[in-house]
Amino acid sequence: MIGEARSCLPPAHQHPSLAEAYRRLLAAYGPQGWWPGDGPWEVMVGAVLTQHTAWRNVERALFNLKADGPLTPERLRTLSCEELAERLRPAGTFRVKAARLQALLSWCARWDDDLDRMAHASPEALREELLAVPGIGPETADAILLYALGIPYFVVDAYARRIFGRLGLGPAGGTYAVYQAWLHHELPASAEEHGEYHALLVHHAKVACRTVPRCAGCCLLPLCPTGQQGAGGARPRSASARMEAARIGMEREEQPVP
Repeated sequence: MIGEARSCLPPAHQHPSLAEAYRRLLAAYGPQGWWPGDGPWEVMVGAVLTQHTAWRNVERALFNLKADGPLTPERLRTLSCEELAERLRPAGTFRVKAARLQALLSWCARWDDDLDRMAHASPEALREELLAVPGIGPETADAILLYALGIPYFVVDAYARRIFGRLGLGPAGGTYAVYQAWLHHELPASAEEHGEYHALLVHHAKVACRTVPRCAGCCLLPLCPTGQQGAGGARPRSASARMEAARIGMEREEQPVP
């Protein structure tokens, strides 16, 4: 169990607040059991469908897909783009997502739909292939690698950057790749532990560390210089908070909640 037999914590000489943040999040919320989904194929499909929409909408689209039978790449490839899009309508931008899902299914076919082969391939090469699939960006690729294939790539979404930034951790203004390299240096290469930490960050960003933070009672407040400057609940946005909101495009609550 994470936090018991083994830990996803960095050595004490490397950003002890990163270690303490994990401990506090796990104590506050418990293991998250991510990713919600019935098997790796559903995780892959969900990673595409959750782009720019709430998970409840993804669940409705997944229900539509599974109404005709098991959610397998073989069966999904029998659907035309129009048939696929109609089933994906609840997830929004359904025609775009149908095309992206078909592109991902074509990529899987080149691997003979063999998840074990994918999982044991060169992680770097596999990630580069995924990033070459139309509509698959770093977050989606890393979610597939981490949660569907068990390959330890930390998903550096806007929530992680928001929380670590407010804690004063991580490379200031760093790109996705720079932020991920920092996390990979600080954390052991464990898919289970990367997934648990990421899931805890997403949950915390939804219930406390929102765009306008709810600092009162936050489990990370003792570590957080941003919160300590104005703890006590929701407060007017500072200039830095407004800049952050602009940088992440006032992101919608996109990540799945179990």
